[in-house]
Amino acid sequence: MLRSYTELCKNALGVLLVGAIFALGGFVFLRQVTNDASPIRSVDTLDATIKSVHWGKDAPTTYVLILDDGGTVLITDDRPHLLGSHANIERVVRHNGFVFYRFPE
Repeated sequence: MLRSYTELCKNALGVLLVGAIFALGGFVFLRQVTNDASPIRSVDTLDATIKSVHWGKDAPTTYVLILDDGGTVLITDDRPHLLGSHANIERVVRHNGFVFYRFPE
C-alpha cells in the first residue's frame, strides 16, 4: 500500500515500464489478428536458394533464403529443407498490404 507521494514517485518507473510492456503486447496481438483476418490478394511464385537455418529448443525453424534477384527473406517452417538447395517459395500479399513469404504446401 502506498502511503506517501515519495513512495509513489519511487514506484512510478516500474509501473510505467510494466504498463508499456502490456501496451506493446496488446498492439502486437491486435496487429497479428488484423493481418490474419485480412484476405489474401495475390500469391506469386519465386525462385530462391536456402542459405542458412536457425533452430531453437522450442522455437520453429527459420530459414534464410536468397532470392534470384538478390533479395533476402526469412521463412519459418517445420519441415526440413537442405542448405544450398533450390526452393520455390510463395510471396503472399494480403488485402491490407501485409506481405509474407512461405514454402508451398
